[in-house]
Amino acid sequence: MKHKLLLLVALLLTFSAHAQLGIKAGLNAAVLDGDNLGSTSTKYNTYYHAGVFYEADLIGPISIQPELLYSLQGSSFRDAVGNYDAKLHYLNLPVLAKVTLGPVFVEAGPQFGLLLRKDASGDLNVSSSGNGPYSGYKRGDLSLCAGAGLKLGNLLLGGRFNAGVNDINDVKNLSGTNDPRLRNRVIQAYVALQFDND
Repeated sequence: MKHKLLLLVALLLTFSAHAQLGIKAGLNAAVLDGDNLGSTSTKYNTYYHAGVFYEADLIGPISIQPELLYSLQGSSFRDAVGNYDAKLHYLNLPVLAKVTLGPVFVEAGPQFGLLLRKDASGDLNVSSSGNGPYSGYKRGDLSLCAGAGLKLGNLLLGGRFNAGVNDINDVKNLSGTNDPRLRNRVIQAYVALQFDND
């Protein structure tokens, strides 16, 4: 047991010796899309994201990069009965495997999101209980992320696609096969600054 603990401490020290902190910010092109939307159309809206990340080298060109991001997402809904815009404020935690070859990197992994608040605007006909099909959203969101970019010294330029896995529509009064299923879809472009660990 003592040997395993020493090995774990040595690995952590090794990773921290080859780790870099950074800050990032960029644009989101976000939409809520999914199944059983019927005649409702959804539209990408432009929002933003910002946060911090920590890159730790693993083996050769492979590293792991957890991030903590504030991300504004959502969509515009249009159908015969109304227009509705939803802005969803998330705290996202992507945990990405990253491969860097020269100035080029690719990254992929899961992202866990926590809905902090929602802002809604527009006109939407609602049901008799006062809840429309897009008025409630679940707190948790799970996405799969993939992206690529360039590392130019301490400056990183990148793009990423986040595909929501779970249904975030949280309306208690709807049931049946025609309920709308909503998933986050976000295309991101970002600039990041990575700090030297010397």
